[in-house]
Amino acid sequence: MAVKKTPPSKKAPVADKETVTAKIVAGTAKETAKVAVKAKSVKKSSTPKKQEKLKTKNTITLPKVKNPEIILYKNKGVILKDLLNEHEQMSQSCQILSKYQKKAIRRYHREETLKPYQAELIRMQKCLEKNNSKMIILFEGRDAAGKGGTIRRVTRYMNEKHYRVVAMAKPSDQEKSQWFFQKYAAQLPRGGEVALFDRSWYNRAVVEPVFGFCTPEEYKYFMQGVVGFEKDLVRQGTILVKLYFSVTKEEQAKRFKRRKTDPLRQWKLSEIDVQAQDRWSDFTNQKYEMLKKTHTNIAPWTIIRSNNKHEARLNAMKVILNAVPYKRGKTDLDFVPDPKVVISGSREKEIMDAQRIKLGSFVG
Repeated sequence: MAVKKTPPSKKAPVADKETVTAKIVAGTAKETAKVAVKAKSVKKSSTPKKQEKLKTKNTITLPKVKNPEIILYKNKGVILKDLLNEHEQMSQSCQILSKYQKKAIRRYHREETLKPYQAELIRMQKCLEKNNSKMIILFEGRDAAGKGGTIRRVTRYMNEKHYRVVAMAKPSDQEKSQWFFQKYAAQLPRGGEVALFDRSWYNRAVVEPVFGFCTPEEYKYFMQGVVGFEKDLVRQGTILVKLYFSVTKEEQAKRFKRRKTDPLRQWKLSEIDVQAQDRWSDFTNQKYEMLKKTHTNIAPWTIIRSNNKHEARLNAMKVILNAVPYKRGKTDLDFVPDPKVVISGSREKEIMDAQRIKLGSFVG
């Protein structure tokens, strides 16, 4: 009796190492599907038909199931229920956050963006120490323009032994009888030091004439002598950076209102600040005269638009860093100031001239 030989069964082709299997579990938890995915990119075919055929082989086709328990994300199975629960928890936590907590989070992110530039300021300071160089940074501007906050951010991580913040008090009777620049000359930096003036000798150019704290003759002599004084400083190797923080009248009023109600800021509100809004035009006229007569090639003014405090602080740091030829720490960091925030003194004067011609008066 002849025995029929059964033909050998065809073995299924073995999947290569780069083929992965994704398991999709349906709502019934019984249906499964195997999806083959090629990891290698397919070379372009010469004919459109072959190209389309190869394209379909590379795409993942998931079976149409209702309410899958596991979804495929980056070739990994993710439990959908856990993902939805996590999303729900995050949504609820965001709603629970108070406005103060949200503000704190925004402030944290803003402060983090300043840290790379604060690290560069430390490198700049080390360069000044190494070369025994001197640096003066003047912070001028209207009240509540953001000078103090910027100074705190600039000096936050710097070496305290090699910088000084100078905030001059009301002159004494003895100082009034001295040469005007004498009290400021005593505060000038030594070699390897940075001196940051929170208001400087330019008080006599703006504040003192507005409130009558100096005579017209004293103002005139100052405006004649300040250019030569600054030229001597620069000629003797001092790096001089003059920053003027410019804020709008509406923003200044908003900040004054906050100082009245905030117990942490009430100490900032002085008797002069109360009159700043009423004397806005007087301050603007003095600002124009200051830029006109004291903006020079040797000691130029840089205007910082400070309605946005964070942008003002960030761009002020960039201006300071660009004033010193030191070796950058992070070459991929953006050191270019924002032209909407940083304006040269000459350009600011041109803008103010255009305002006076067009409107008959300065805007701010």
